[in-house]
Amino acid sequence: MSDDPITARLLRQAMPVFTTLASCLLVITIAAALYLGRDIFVPVTLAILLSFVLVPGVRLLRRIRVPRAIAVLVVVLTAFGALLGVALLIANEAAQLASDLPRYQVTMREKIGSLKEATAGSGTLSRMVDMVQDLSAELQPDLKTPIPEGTAGSAAHPFHVQIASAKAGLLGTLGAVAGPILHPLATTGLILIFTIFILLQREDLRNRAIRLAGSGDLRRTTAAIDDAVARLSRFFLAQLVLNIAFGVVIGLGLWWIGVPNPILFGVLAAIMRFVPYIGAAISALLPLIVAAAVDPGWSMVIATAALFLVVEPIAGHVIEPLLYGHSTGLSPIAVILAATLWAFLWGPIGLVLATPITVCLVVLGRHIDRLWYLDVILGDRPALSPPEIFYQRMLAGDPAEAIDQGQLFLKARALVTYYDEVVLAGLLMAQEDLSRGSLDRSRQDEVGTALRTVVSRLGALPVQRRTGSGASAGNSETSAAFDAIGPDRQVAATVLSPGDLPARWRAPRPVLCVSSRGPFDEAATLMLGQILGRHGLSAQVMSMAQLRRGETPEDLSGIALVCFSYLEPVSLSQIRLNVRQARRAIPGVKVLVGFWRERDPATIDRLRRTLSADALVTTLNGALDAALTFARRA
Repeated sequence: MSDDPITARLLRQAMPVFTTLASCLLVITIAAALYLGRDIFVPVTLAILLSFVLVPGVRLLRRIRVPRAIAVLVVVLTAFGALLGVALLIANEAAQLASDLPRYQVTMREKIGSLKEATAGSGTLSRMVDMVQDLSAELQPDLKTPIPEGTAGSAAHPFHVQIASAKAGLLGTLGAVAGPILHPLATTGLILIFTIFILLQREDLRNRAIRLAGSGDLRRTTAAIDDAVARLSRFFLAQLVLNIAFGVVIGLGLWWIGVPNPILFGVLAAIMRFVPYIGAAISALLPLIVAAAVDPGWSMVIATAALFLVVEPIAGHVIEPLLYGHSTGLSPIAVILAATLWAFLWGPIGLVLATPITVCLVVLGRHIDRLWYLDVILGDRPALSPPEIFYQRMLAGDPAEAIDQGQLFLKARALVTYYDEVVLAGLLMAQEDLSRGSLDRSRQDEVGTALRTVVSRLGALPVQRRTGSGASAGNSETSAAFDAIGPDRQVAATVLSPGDLPARWRAPRPVLCVSSRGPFDEAATLMLGQILGRHGLSAQVMSMAQLRRGETPEDLSGIALVCFSYLEPVSLSQIRLNVRQARRAIPGVKVLVGFWRERDPATIDRLRRTLSADALVTTLNGALDAALTFARRA
């Protein structure tokens, strides 16, 4: 029995390892099931995703009182008829292109010869041209020279031996012929059947999904389903319209350039664009090859390349964000990772299904607590908040990234807002770690040095405000994180000139900012003094330790406002003593106390009644507002 506590402790220590191994085993099992069962999972997945596209059509027919079964059949058969027509069009155009290819062989040979002559002085390019010629020769049919009678077996004409497999039976022949035809037909039939039944039983399937997800919290489950349906429907419809328009523009452009079979290439461009990032580039290869084979010169190739280089960026970076923006909720790396994974599991069809399947996973991660990691790994929302990013960079001793983020923030908002919402919040995290004993002395010094670097660099920037969404020009993840921060207060745009100040406030430095004893109070006090100086109230910064050692400002009579800065908890009696000493030392001075970590309204009201300060604030914006008010009233 004495070993039970030890055994329990060892089991607790080994539990994370067991959990990790079990998670890896579960992932491998799911991947194996998806790979081995792709003949079933692919039609079901295609049917589910196709139902998202066809639901608006069914709803439209239902509004004009068409029975549900007839509406579903009409919409599904129309959609599959259109797909069949596209497939027949592709087959017809491809057959015509294949029949015309032999006419272009002379042009290709002349072009390869001219390239070889032009690159005769370049060894690398010459070898590349030779390689293309060798590959072309290998692709040509092997024409055998007939062997004259009576000379077989001689040295000049050796025996020609051909090994032929035994003739297959009737069933084998039927299987070899019918297999490639029946498999696509069977898959298409499964997709058709599943799509019809999913649309017919849509409400029942929704209710069953809610039951499986947990009917105890209908609000969260309904929100998850509505979010997934809205995102997928909007994404599919927008992408379908955009890709069809892209194919039409490409087809018309190739027709105007003079490339043969522009309809085929336009349809292929529309289909391939469903493959994220690389689909449009792949669809451009075949038209470029045909253009090079048709035109004796290079003008057609250049025009074709220019067509794709112009149309794709406009579609991807201008029209696409206007249609559905970031509605998918996926990060770019997640799209590439998903395309690679699903292409490995399900082949080319996996490339088309990768984005919608990953959207469903992200929605699950956002609404189901146990799957939160899916949203972190695959979603486009920032993994860390701006204060967390700032503090992490301070811990890493890398103030450069924090300075870059601050400059990005300042393109749209004021410095005091950045200090309040990002830097001060990061300082509070550092103070909490210090209170828990997580920061040793050396790490405190490193964080303090990085903080002073950030404050000095950002404070040196000119006071310049630009309205609008200037922050969107930078890193998209950082901009999305900053979007959660509220707008600037009106006081952030106020800058007083010397003529606006009374006589006492016109001293060289009329404000004295005193920091508390904590290692991070100095950074908060530096920010306060810097903000006041940028708005017309020059300040000098001193620590409480300096005042206790007898160090005082040069001209006490020129000080109109004393600001005490507290980041860590301090006794109220000590604060009251500091306020009284300041008023005795500087008659008529205004006293401001900043509690940067306090957020409870009841506690703030109690502190205001307890302390004898002229103002008690919890943010730098509040301190700036109070200081400007004191200066104006004086």
